[in-house]
Amino acid sequence: MGQPAVDATKSFAHTGWHAYSAEDTCRLLDVPFAVGLEPDEAARRLALHGSNAIVSARARGPLRMLLAQFTDFMVLLLLAAAILAAFLGEPQDIVAIIAIVVLNGVLGFVQEYRAERAMAALQALAAPIARVRRGGDTRTIPAADLVPGDVVWLEAGSLVPADLRLVEAARLKIEEAALTGESHAVEKSTTPLTAPDLPLSERRNMAYKGTMVTYGRGAGVVATTGMQTELGRIASLLRDEVEVRTPLQRRLTRLGQRLSVAVIVLCAVIFGIGLLRGEEPGLMFLTALSLAVAGIPEALPAVVTISLALGARKMLKQNALIRRLPAVETLGSVTYICSDKTGTLTQNRMQVEAFHVGDKLVREPPAADQEKPWSLLLAGLALNNDAVREVNGDAEGDPTEVALLLAAAHAGREKAELEARFPRLGEIPFSSERARMTTLHRLATGIVAFTKGAPERVLEGCFNRLTESGPASLDRLAILAATDEMARNGQRVLAIAYRSLPELPADLSPDEIEVDQTFLGLIGLLDPPRPEARESVALCKSAGIHVVMITGDHPATAGVIARTLGIARATDRIMTGQELARLSPEEFEHRITDIRVYARVEPEQKIKIVKALQDRGECVAMTGDGVNDAPALRRADIGVAMGRGGTDVAREAAHMVLLDDNFATIVGAVREGRRIYDNLRKFVKYSLTTGVGEIWPLFLAPLLGLPIPLLPIHILWINLVTDGLPGLTLAAERSEAGVMQRPPRPPRESLFAHGLWQHVVWVGLLMGSVTLGAQAWAYSTGSAHWQSITFTVMALSQMAHVLAIRSERVSLLRQGLWSNRSLLGAVVLTFALQMATLYLPALNAVFKTQPLTVPELVLSLLLSTLVFVAVEIEKAVRRRADRRSLSTAATGMDLGKEQR
Repeated sequence: MGQPAVDATKSFAHTGWHAYSAEDTCRLLDVPFAVGLEPDEAARRLALHGSNAIVSARARGPLRMLLAQFTDFMVLLLLAAAILAAFLGEPQDIVAIIAIVVLNGVLGFVQEYRAERAMAALQALAAPIARVRRGGDTRTIPAADLVPGDVVWLEAGSLVPADLRLVEAARLKIEEAALTGESHAVEKSTTPLTAPDLPLSERRNMAYKGTMVTYGRGAGVVATTGMQTELGRIASLLRDEVEVRTPLQRRLTRLGQRLSVAVIVLCAVIFGIGLLRGEEPGLMFLTALSLAVAGIPEALPAVVTISLALGARKMLKQNALIRRLPAVETLGSVTYICSDKTGTLTQNRMQVEAFHVGDKLVREPPAADQEKPWSLLLAGLALNNDAVREVNGDAEGDPTEVALLLAAAHAGREKAELEARFPRLGEIPFSSERARMTTLHRLATGIVAFTKGAPERVLEGCFNRLTESGPASLDRLAILAATDEMARNGQRVLAIAYRSLPELPADLSPDEIEVDQTFLGLIGLLDPPRPEARESVALCKSAGIHVVMITGDHPATAGVIARTLGIARATDRIMTGQELARLSPEEFEHRITDIRVYARVEPEQKIKIVKALQDRGECVAMTGDGVNDAPALRRADIGVAMGRGGTDVAREAAHMVLLDDNFATIVGAVREGRRIYDNLRKFVKYSLTTGVGEIWPLFLAPLLGLPIPLLPIHILWINLVTDGLPGLTLAAERSEAGVMQRPPRPPRESLFAHGLWQHVVWVGLLMGSVTLGAQAWAYSTGSAHWQSITFTVMALSQMAHVLAIRSERVSLLRQGLWSNRSLLGAVVLTFALQMATLYLPALNAVFKTQPLTVPELVLSLLLSTLVFVAVEIEKAVRRRADRRSLSTAATGMDLGKEQR
């Protein structure tokens, strides 16, 4: 392939590929449409033209990320304090403050860098893909690897991956609102358009990057990629992206702002009291400033992002790809999971179980299948089918179509042989509104149209049926009764019909083709439930989450699967899409809590279900895989798209993508979401409590006639080492015992609910009181080490606290020290560093400490342990209250039974 033809893409990029015929397009791009580019040539073009990606605002590199750690307001204040210390002649404070600022910046950089890498990995997995023909083979590649000249296949649900000149279009419709503002999908063609300067909305033979295929299928040749596409030109005007913060981040930012004002006022009071007592102004300024740094939780919003990002990375290992970070937080509030059946609750491994032809129900076609209707039915299964048989005998495509293709092949009807004899001339693609698909094929005597789909929809266009003895009258009620019988056995039932035509109609519309048909038979397919789905449904029930099945299948089929999995009981009603359509929103909202199974539901009706549940205050997770599922996925609190069988459109609309299409993965994600939120609460509890614990001694000591208990260097050290290292490791804490046996968290519940703010106040006061008591005792006894004792008690009290709050109810003795090794390691390291400040002479000069005697150290350890003991008592009281409430609830249930 020659270089000049490829370079022509740059020359023609702005003159309008729509003005060229399909043949000229392929010639200019130097690609045989039937074969596609050779892999080597594609690699060369990729190197020449670059990635097919829209260049966004340049991500922050590691250096910028590191420098950003030193632009925080509190860090700048610390640096100003270091300059002030230089004027006051305190070189140790200068070195210590700068060392602490640098260490704090490095720690912040490491955490943020890990979070950025986690998010980059998630975004790479969420990147769109494309089906291309290269070297004669059809393969799936990342859309970013497309090059000019690639032959790309499009189908309903696909995002157009680049600007394409269409070469094939079978009733192809594309929604181009993102580019043109046109609200309706545009029907595409392959006809050349002579006017070179047509507006985008009128270029019917082009498909543009970022638009969505809503109907039909097609194929085209990539004309331009990346920033040369129409979408790329728009993106070049809008390069700056605005960072969107999570709701929890926004709440914590507001909290931080309020606390900052309170702490600054308190610091000003302490500074004023110190001056009135005759303390050195420089010392009091550094003390007040250091206290502000310790008391203001400026890191909380950043910790939220880091925790959510790392949690999302962990979910990825469990096959749940988080596309929008707030979803991690929302998962803990889910009260309803509305799940599709096929592939999510079932194995998506369809196989034909039975045929109903004539008046007989059989498991396999008869040996003498050359007679009608068997010959036509089996030919229809193979021809009205987009699945492809591989050389090794396997098949690729939609699971239902694969099952039909293999059933036909097993009976001696190979698709390739039949298509060679009866080529496809046209088709009316499947759509959820019509629930059927039709293909037209050439025969020696004319044209035959095969239609397959939902039995009730196929029967609408039939006027008779074909039996072994020839045409016969059509008994619709008998056929629907047979459909019900097969569905009661858990089978998904499809019908197939045909119509003979003298010639190919000019208008391939359903109203013209799917009428006056002859019914051939029913096919029953079975998709067994996933073995882990029943346990996952039971786990949801124990967690207070309602599981609802929504499917397009027959009500009886849906009922069998729902009862097998424990979603519904034998007495529960199943609501069909027709019933749902007749109900007003008010009537439906009144009845919705009693429905666990919806059958024959149109995708558009999922929105009605989501709205009704949300209007009742529920938090809804909704699964979907099709184009029409996208609005419901976007509307749901958690939209869950299928990663294997789902469409690009559904994945773009979703908050989360299941890489294994497995219901159990949703339940695992909910568990993980609850764990992450619990750990965020623990971090907030720890961070605020330690801040309060540091403020009380500094505020109360001057009022009690005691000297300032801690020096600025002590406060900064505690804020960095004692608060920082162990606090961050709380994010690695395992799930609480019974995390999936408690009701969901209300979406608007405060972060401080369930006694968190009360804990912050009383434990912070206790921690401050213990520290102040240690100071008062040591100072009154004339100990020269009183400040070192105070410093040690405050630091070790926080270590005792972080060990105690690893669970809100379970004792540490039951949890075990080794169940969170990273936190244990952080506590041990912090203890060692604290001892180093006491017993290393080089650090004594920096921190103005003295080595404690053995009795003093033992006393400091015992006093610090008081915080641990107090929090363990608090948890024991909670456990007792829980047992009492459970006992009361059980007694109430027993009394209710007796009364009944």
